[in-house]
Amino acid sequence: MSGIDDMCVLRARGLRKHYGREAGLVRAVDGLDLDVVAGQTLAVMGPSGCGKSTLLHLLGGLDRPTAGELFFEDHRVDQLSERALAQLRRKEIGFVFQAFQLLDELTALENVELPALLARSSPRHARLRARRLLEQVGLGERASHLPSALSGGQRQRVAIARALVNGPAVILADEPTGNLDSAATLEVLRLFGALHAEGLTLVVVTHDERVAATADRLISMRDGAFVEDTRMANTGGPDIHFLAGLDG
Repeated sequence: MSGIDDMCVLRARGLRKHYGREAGLVRAVDGLDLDVVAGQTLAVMGPSGCGKSTLLHLLGGLDRPTAGELFFEDHRVDQLSERALAQLRRKEIGFVFQAFQLLDELTALENVELPALLARSSPRHARLRARRLLEQVGLGERASHLPSALSGGQRQRVAIARALVNGPAVILADEPTGNLDSAATLEVLRLFGALHAEGLTLVVVTHDERVAATADRLISMRDGAFVEDTRMANTGGPDIHFLAGLDG
């Protein structure tokens, strides 16, 4: 599609998500333009209720915009059918959530392999892939454990392995360290650093400045809008651009 950068994994134009009507209207996301470049780690920060999680859900096709356009690579996706959107999410986008979202009745291995089975991988391939990923996140010996037998940090590492099982182009993480202690947070940061080094694209919503500090780019949100866009310059220092609407 003309005008779409081949290196851009996600692109939003005029993206809006409004709830309610008239006096009760909530502009959760209010006309955002965003380009997420392949291989970039983008962190999104802001106060509670500013719209950052809503933005992540829109980018991942978990929610539909009220208005605007959303592209994945060179394909417009905001107008896809529910079935096509589900296929895109399953194959191209990995999700990591604050509450882990593991199935309690499945082992770590079964949780990781499930998305591959849903994507119609063979049981053998799904099992091998899941075992390999659990080993890579340091949980090979915990493969047969239920989530209830794992620590919070271990559960989040299982969730990260699950997000990777179908070889997605982008990982979307919503407060991935929000339920973790400092030691577990560092483990997740190390994993994200390794994924970034391998060229995977990550978009991370976070309140944690330690997480944001590992990103190539940091966007701050307020009231559904971007107010600050910070990119690391070649010198290693921050190159900060203040956007319209930032006071002071």
